[in-house]
Amino acid sequence: MTRPHSQQVVWITGAGGLIGNYLVQVESNLAPQWRVTGLTRTTLNLLDFATVRRSFRETQPAAVIHCAALSKSPDCEKNPGLARQINTQATALLAELAAEIPFIFFSSDLVFDGRQGNYTETDSVSPLSVYAETKVAAEQIVLTNPRHTVIRTSLNGGTSPRGDSGFNEQLRRAWLSGAVPKLFTDEFRCPMPALVTARATWELLNQGAAGLFHLAGPERMSRLQIGAALAARWPQLKPGYAAASLSEYHGAPRPPDTSLNCAKAQKQLSFPLPRFTQWLAANPDTLF
Repeated sequence: MTRPHSQQVVWITGAGGLIGNYLVQVESNLAPQWRVTGLTRTTLNLLDFATVRRSFRETQPAAVIHCAALSKSPDCEKNPGLARQINTQATALLAELAAEIPFIFFSSDLVFDGRQGNYTETDSVSPLSVYAETKVAAEQIVLTNPRHTVIRTSLNGGTSPRGDSGFNEQLRRAWLSGAVPKLFTDEFRCPMPALVTARATWELLNQGAAGLFHLAGPERMSRLQIGAALAARWPQLKPGYAAASLSEYHGAPRPPDTSLNCAKAQKQLSFPLPRFTQWLAANPDTLF
């Protein structure tokens, strides 16, 4: 494909992760006017602030999509200082550098305490974990700039470069090893294919949308329901799972229902956000 000379550079941090990788993969079809610079931990250490500043000045991106994070809650609980550096301080630096250009920051449904469900963008946050606290702090920084955007998403699935970022990949690994994971009947999320998240993100950027958006699947599902849907997809793995309750979990608090109302984002998009089970049925041949 011949690229136009008028292309503008967009930085995508976390390009080695799930959503970041899909953003890079689909860019040529969905955003041909952009020239992507995919940043990973090896290409740019976001905690080396001097190098980040210098690289930003040299590259002069016209937009930034910030996906990089310390995203596993147990890791954040073990090292809250590092979690704040990566999730909050690095975000603050990038938002500062991108003060005059579009900046999209990925946040999480876990900013809510899960007592209500069907959360809208106007509902108050109440983080229960270190991970969620760092995301809330970063959101507040990003949203001080009216040019900037926060996207809260839920469980994303797909195929990641390391093979362990999507919830589907984690379950598949467990089943390949012969494990029988415990899946909660009373924890609800809104699963979403990362491919769809990437498509929607490019649309929001190209439209110049700014502010806070919820972006997830419209289907509220328990962990058990999600596991059952994936088990039916991979009978050759002889997948087993056991029903469990959040009351049996020992660790950082887990919100029971962080389902997201995505009506605001849906109005901006040219396509309907898919229900997870319908998407699986419509895409039977994908590894997902």
